[in-house]
Amino acid sequence: MLLPLVSPPFTTAIAMIFSFGPRGLITYELLGIKGYTVYGLDSTLFSEAVTYFPIAYLTLRPILAAIDSNIEGMALSLGASRWRVFRTVTLPLTIPGLANAFLLLFAASLADFATPLILAGNSFPVLPTQAFLQITGLFDLRGGAALSFVLLVPALIVFLLQRYWVSRRYYVTVTGKGAGQTPFASVSPGARNALLLACALITLVIVYFYALLLYASIVVALGANHAFTLQHYRVIFTDGLKAIRDTLIIAGIAMPLGGLYGILLGYLVAKKSFVGRRSMELVSMINYALPGTIVGIAYLIAFNDRPFVLTGTALIIVACYVFRYGPTGIRATVALLQQIDKSLEEASQGLGAGSGTTFRRITLPLVLPAFFAGLGVVFIRSMTAISATIFLVSISWTLITVKILENITELSLGPAAAFSVLVVAIVFVVIAIIGRLLKLFRAPGAVAMTSVFGG
Repeated sequence: MLLPLVSPPFTTAIAMIFSFGPRGLITYELLGIKGYTVYGLDSTLFSEAVTYFPIAYLTLRPILAAIDSNIEGMALSLGASRWRVFRTVTLPLTIPGLANAFLLLFAASLADFATPLILAGNSFPVLPTQAFLQITGLFDLRGGAALSFVLLVPALIVFLLQRYWVSRRYYVTVTGKGAGQTPFASVSPGARNALLLACALITLVIVYFYALLLYASIVVALGANHAFTLQHYRVIFTDGLKAIRDTLIIAGIAMPLGGLYGILLGYLVAKKSFVGRRSMELVSMINYALPGTIVGIAYLIAFNDRPFVLTGTALIIVACYVFRYGPTGIRATVALLQQIDKSLEEASQGLGAGSGTTFRRITLPLVLPAFFAGLGVVFIRSMTAISATIFLVSISWTLITVKILENITELSLGPAAAFSVLVVAIVFVVIAIIGRLLKLFRAPGAVAMTSVFGG
């Protein structure tokens, strides 16, 4: 189910065209429908939902894992039904995670231009796409910036609503007091089977899309010539070798910096009081919510003159990744810290530990799931993002996603599919290796980790 998160954002859109386009495998080959169009609002919504729902999963998983099952068990023992326990106990305790997930998903969809660029077409123009075309097609920097600035209004409104929603209640469940958790059957067998069926259907759709992508990478031309070939992979490992190397170097640098940035800023926002705290949080989220085209151009303008001339270097791409995608770790950290009782840190400081020691030995182990979620997302986005960095690449440093977009515009769909498959494979291998290392170095008493995705 995490496949959409570890692939370029337009991968699902390409798979939908292969499946439901005028010569799609489902619409034309299977159902015999001629002249069917996949472009428009419905397909764009579906593609973005499939692409971005793993972000909500990564945000909600550590929140649900941190809820003390004894609380739910006590409510059940007092005669409440499972539905009432979920409605009055479990759901209210997940509000920080739900609000943060909604904020991240809204910002991601608001700033996405790749999916609408491919699927929305002229029938449903969106602001990020229009801003991108205004800048790259008409060379109107001011017009594109003006269109993108409009997106700040809904982003700010959603951010303020999220803050108001979360601040209305008290969500602490991790206090350091009490016995271990006991197993709790949160759903009935019937509900469990229904939920498993829904998850299985979603998984089946995702597996189909990516199996189709893999198939397109090993045939001559999907829809025309289905003879097997490895020519597309020969192309990417010759003409695209530099892009592969540059992307891995940049992602390897941005990943630890982004994870550290997310957890430190999230800790400051949730646990410290100082002048400018709210402004700092707002600025960090605005960088995430802004359309990637404007972020890229802003970096290009800001670092094109002295004293900081970074254009054409890897450093400007790394900085863009860290500060643009670090908010995922920030929101996950804030959501987890809202469940941790302040008495834990106060007890540590009362015993003579300094703020740094308390953070390292008490707070950090408790928010490791959020740290790993941010770590994984920054690395994945470093491998798959394009909207901002398409303006920052140069002859010296280029990226796989830029090569994929070039292949799509040249109608070289085979190499584009091969590049996408390679990105997915690299991300899964690296994430598995890092997840294994993180489990080995997990601090005693910390939340058990099964992957760097935060669970």
